[in-house]
Amino acid sequence: MNALDLSVLGSPEHPTLGLDTFGDVGREADGSPQHQAEAIRETVAEAVLADQVGVDYLGLGEHHRPDYAISAPDVVLAAIAGQTERLRLGTGVTVLSSDDPVRVYQRFATLQAISHGRAEVQLGRGSFIESFPLFGYDLDDYEVLFHEKVELFHALQREQPVTWNGSKRAPLSNQTVHPRTEAGVPAWIAVGGSPQSVVRAASFGMPLVLAVIGGSPGQFVPFADLYRRALAESGQELLPIGMHSPGHVAATDELAREQLFPHQKDLYERLGRERGWGPYSRIAFEQGASPTGAMFVGSPETVAQKIAWACRELGLSRFQLKYSVGALPHEQRMESVRLYGTEVIPRVRELLAQG
Repeated sequence: MNALDLSVLGSPEHPTLGLDTFGDVGREADGSPQHQAEAIRETVAEAVLADQVGVDYLGLGEHHRPDYAISAPDVVLAAIAGQTERLRLGTGVTVLSSDDPVRVYQRFATLQAISHGRAEVQLGRGSFIESFPLFGYDLDDYEVLFHEKVELFHALQREQPVTWNGSKRAPLSNQTVHPRTEAGVPAWIAVGGSPQSVVRAASFGMPLVLAVIGGSPGQFVPFADLYRRALAESGQELLPIGMHSPGHVAATDELAREQLFPHQKDLYERLGRERGWGPYSRIAFEQGASPTGAMFVGSPETVAQKIAWACRELGLSRFQLKYSVGALPHEQRMESVRLYGTEVIPRVRELLAQG
């Protein structure tokens, strides 16, 4: 296989603009949880719309808990591939620590064939730990599992016979993994803001995705700079940097905020009960939705201005809006996807072209 063509992921001059979802489980009219099967079907419908309105990329997050329906992103992506034509298809993230790199590579090599070369994968450790006991892994091995498995996945990307040895998986001796692809499988490393993780991405020569879900995108500039410096110091060319943040688009700023706030509050406080967080206030929400906050919520113009600012600030090649937040209704998500593709993306491109 020849060297991967990473230009398909975007560049600072022409960033790709995508969407992310975890297949959040909504609520029925009586307040009971939506069936996970319906949440998955809604995700496929949202992806088909995204393809139709010009969105560049869709990422599906892997989770193993009741409030998120997608535990097998590659299966859902294969269904989406059969109903779309141009949308790039990936994950946000594949929890590599509790999976097998060989099987992950095989699944995404298969998706490459099905989608005619539109597949990519984002590798991460995930912010939830349910997959570790589910698949028989020890949390004490959290760091070594991820490092060794990224190392093996990176070797598999060459699509040559692999000889590899680690401490947490059976070794490989001159073994070839099938199916082969026509142009490889691009893989990003997704990080939450750890300098060590940023440097690791550079050491493997993999593009970087920053999960900006709190604070300000501006606070992540040092991580983007560290990544570029680590690449330069190891003699590598610059590689794409992406960013993932939550948000919602509606006709006006007021409508977008009023639609999103109750679901953002419910999500934050639900996770907070597991993690010991305090209550979520309207003030905290407004700070996140401010021009420099981590939430991209508002009218198409407001969201486009903020995305263009973030792209310039961090030198992004990819921006991904996590458009499904808690029990935000499917109809509102569909409208958010429609506005993102038809109004936000063209406006971002116009703003970036202006300099």
